[in-house]
Amino acid sequence: MKSHLLATVSVCLLISCNNSNKIHLGSDSRKLKGTWQLNYITGPRIAFDRLYPDEKPTLSFDISGKLISGNTSCNSYSGPFDVDGTKISFKEPLATMKMACPGDGESVFMRTLKKINSYDVTAGYTLSLLTDGVASMRFTKIR
Repeated sequence: MKSHLLATVSVCLLISCNNSNKIHLGSDSRKLKGTWQLNYITGPRIAFDRLYPDEKPTLSFDISGKLISGNTSCNSYSGPFDVDGTKISFKEPLATMKMACPGDGESVFMRTLKKINSYDVTAGYTLSLLTDGVASMRFTKIR
């Protein structure tokens, strides 16, 4: 009887540990870690290279702190984000520098970032930020 009870408890513990490992190891958020550079943004009728002629926007993830930071092509920004599986949201307000920026690149970047609700990382070096399943922004991993 004791051995049967011990075996049952052992099996339950193994199943419990195995399930918690799957949840942790299956977490897609680890794929976000690092710094990414924008190479596509939806919406504007201005060519991408004219929208960001000097510097392309960047996005860096601190997964453990649930913080993002980067550059809009003109000003630095930072703030919190939430991630659950492939669902993601960038919490308001994001702190930004307030240097005057030429053109519409910064406003297009920040406006689009607010609309993002999921993501996909392909081959470990392409990050697509999606709005309702459609790619709104695409980044290449640079670090």
